[in-house]
Amino acid sequence: MSALEPHLRKFQKELSAGTVSLALLAVLGAAEEPMYGYQIAKRLEREGEGVLSGKQSALYPVLRNLGSAGLLDSHVEPSVSGPPRRYYRITATGREVLTSWTQAWHATRDSVDSVLEGHTP
Repeated sequence: MSALEPHLRKFQKELSAGTVSLALLAVLGAAEEPMYGYQIAKRLEREGEGVLSGKQSALYPVLRNLGSAGLLDSHVEPSVSGPPRRYYRITATGREVLTSWTQAWHATRDSVDSVLEGHTP
């Protein structure tokens, strides 16, 4: 382990805190049907290139927080192949928040990219 690795891990953890919420809202905003946690995790794995970095368990507290904030609705349905599944759907408020967070993300990304362009490792 290099001496820099702990710094990288800390940075990645701090960076992922908000981006996971944004990515979850984006996945559910694009979904035509409600989705359960495992489906969301698989979609993020496929399209998000490491947004969860193999930590599917981190998904559920974020889903609960988004639900508590009124950005997601959820309901439980029985499953023929196991325990009941909780399905999530984005709310109208969630769609509005997704739009504003996406704009904030683009502005932040563009700003950071501008600063980083002067620094070539």
